[in-house]
Amino acid sequence: MAWSGRLPCFLSCLFIYTLSPCDSHPHWTLPVRPSNDTARKVSDVATEVAAYADVAKQIIELAVFGAAQNRSYRRLADFTDTIGNRVSGSANLEMAIKYMYSALTQNGLDVHLEPVKIPHWVRGKESAEMIVPRVKNLALLGLGSSVGTPPEGIKAEVLVVRSFDELKQRASEARGSRVVFNQPFVSYGETVAYRAFGASEAAKVGAVATLIRSITPFSINSPHTGWQDYQDGVKRIPTACITVEDAEMMWRMSQRGQKIVVRVTMGAKTLPDADSFNVVAEIPGWQYPEQVVLLSGHLDSWDVGQGAMDDGGGAMISWEVLSLIKDLGLRPRRTLRTVLWTAEEQGGVGAQQYYDLHKVNISNFDLVMESDVGTFRPVALQFTGNDAARKVMEEVVKLLAPINTTKLETHAEGTDISPWMQAGVPGASLHVADSRYFWFHHSEGDSMSVQDPQDMNLCSALWAVVSYVVADLQDMLPR
Repeated sequence: MAWSGRLPCFLSCLFIYTLSPCDSHPHWTLPVRPSNDTARKVSDVATEVAAYADVAKQIIELAVFGAAQNRSYRRLADFTDTIGNRVSGSANLEMAIKYMYSALTQNGLDVHLEPVKIPHWVRGKESAEMIVPRVKNLALLGLGSSVGTPPEGIKAEVLVVRSFDELKQRASEARGSRVVFNQPFVSYGETVAYRAFGASEAAKVGAVATLIRSITPFSINSPHTGWQDYQDGVKRIPTACITVEDAEMMWRMSQRGQKIVVRVTMGAKTLPDADSFNVVAEIPGWQYPEQVVLLSGHLDSWDVGQGAMDDGGGAMISWEVLSLIKDLGLRPRRTLRTVLWTAEEQGGVGAQQYYDLHKVNISNFDLVMESDVGTFRPVALQFTGNDAARKVMEEVVKLLAPINTTKLETHAEGTDISPWMQAGVPGASLHVADSRYFWFHHSEGDSMSVQDPQDMNLCSALWAVVSYVVADLQDMLPR
């Protein structure tokens, strides 16, 4: 993946704004216990965590009912309405980074930028038209990293299949055709393989291009884009997503034995890697500033919609945590660090470079947290860690009783925190009522209309209580 483009010159180096030290530590007293290298008794941990009940209530009150009510929503609306979508390598992503750097600095936080190189794929003009058996315009979105077509487009007869297995069985029919995958949606994790690998699988049997049914359970003639991966040694052919409706229509036509011919024109191209930044803001810890609880969401999006749900909401609640803690005059033992990643949609590119830079200090990372499945109503916290760490987190989520989200689930998720979790650092992610998430995912539908301010208040409260308490406990989480 190769890309171009540079951020404005004022962003060409790291910037650091120093947060004035808090005048005092939290106004309540916690029991002091000697630190040791083994996990303390569950009863001791429960007692220590329970002492945070009052501060948890203060955080929840401020976020959900107090002066900070709806603040994360307003910030998200201003950000997405002002900047719009923010695809990797674009001028809009540059503006988004500049915007967030300025906003976080004005919020009185320690802020700096960490440079990274990111992919720069450009969609260009694109169109699709069914010519036979009748003329019909087809809504489509080219897939990230796809090659383009010749200027006149590619006109080819269509072969419609419902699976990779069917493609192999009908390989003799695929040569010279445009393969249309009309795979049913089972789950995102399973079905996304067709978007990711469909082009290469079709090219192996001689297809000249592919159209992929959008990876969504619900559609109103809405195509959904996303990244796709060409396999090494396989010819690269143009690939795009079409709507569920059009994929099913062509499937029905093919079942009736009708000939289908489609012309697609795509101006997609890949440019040299672009310069970009991860945006980092933090409240330094008063006792162990070198130890970190990391919160995160990604700042980039696809080049359709507003990127409000994916992942503007996750970025905003991760900023909101620092604002809530600052507003309450709190300062945890350890550093609370918010990282707004760049180029997540291209496979966690910015986050991987952050990990490569900071893994030398991996023992100082206490907990890594990521919100990237929307900020709908929170239902649980997902957690990855050993049994001793899980027992601590089970006590921490009890503090969320005022907002009825005391469930701790297994297996934290997140492209951007996965390198840390794979290396043994405890991880947490937000589980929300996400049944509608893939309705809007990577489509024009990902806009502020999807967001609900009260849901974001609740997500912010959960995010803040969990991160603050873990950052302020006497001991780091066991690992």
